[in-house]
Amino acid sequence: MKKTRLLSGFMAIVLGASMLAGCGTKDGAQAASSDGEGGNVVNIAIQPSAAFVPLYVAKEKGWIEEALKEQGVTVNWNEFESGPPMNESLASGSSDIGVMGDVPAVSSIAAGQKNEIVATAADGAKSYAMLVSADSDIASAADLKGKKIGVTIGSTGHNLIDKLLTQNNLDINSDVELVNIATGDAATVLSTGAVDAVAIWEPNVTRLVADGTAKIISEGTDCGLLGVNPIIARAEYAQSHPEVIHTIIEQYARGVAELENLDDETKSKVSEALSIAPELLSDVTAKYEYTVRISDDDIVNLQDTISFLVKIGNLDKEYDIKDYVKTNYVEESDIDI
Repeated sequence: MKKTRLLSGFMAIVLGASMLAGCGTKDGAQAASSDGEGGNVVNIAIQPSAAFVPLYVAKEKGWIEEALKEQGVTVNWNEFESGPPMNESLASGSSDIGVMGDVPAVSSIAAGQKNEIVATAADGAKSYAMLVSADSDIASAADLKGKKIGVTIGSTGHNLIDKLLTQNNLDINSDVELVNIATGDAATVLSTGAVDAVAIWEPNVTRLVADGTAKIISEGTDCGLLGVNPIIARAEYAQSHPEVIHTIIEQYARGVAELENLDDETKSKVSEALSIAPELLSDVTAKYEYTVRISDDDIVNLQDTISFLVKIGNLDKEYDIKDYVKTNYVEESDIDI
């Protein structure tokens, strides 16, 4: 039986079927109707993850609003802290398109939501990492036998632990003890010795390494974890407004192209949204491949996420993610990535 316990002293999160690599939630802004009075409105769901920096760039620059104005479409932004409430917003029709991690994306579809994966926001194998305190004697995942590992149970970080342990001939059910934490508590649990290691993601990884709290012992690249972050849309909205979806993806790609030339004002605003120092932003974004186009590897890794969630009991059964991947929105767009 898996050795998993809730760490009560540090606001651990218990997640349901729709889990995300993320911590806490914040309700999105009150969304307008997609076909409300005064013209069409597209409701875009956004969350403060480094995987979605190009969308923050497009938001700060006003590019999406500008591009959709000639189509008679206005933009409403719904802000969330994580994927589960974003899924609720999509399910209710309060959001039409959003960016999220692989776990909430596949979980929402498994739960019966009529969603489509319309693009890839980013692949982030290097954005997921196993960290130990800066003065720890633990040098690699092979040293974790008998140790306590902090992680948001059911997240991609959990999947990272499973893959790293398997690669080192360790069993996640018997050789380690998982401690369910909110990612924001990683520094606390490491510094107090409540856990020996944590499995978390950006921008938390860079922040903890930069301030001397932790060091990296393994990353997603070490065990074949791709870390796909999809752009997901309500199927009803996407099929009724394909030109709007095309335009949003085009402006996302424009944000990708702008990353190497960000002006100080935009860099400052995006960094503030992610709660990191502006000078760390380029280090964080370097951990991602902002590919936009959905690759065969993306599909394989999303399917692997489904298999992992079935393995730990968070999904009842496997399904074929390819049935929900729609590449036409990218293929029919003017995207040069």
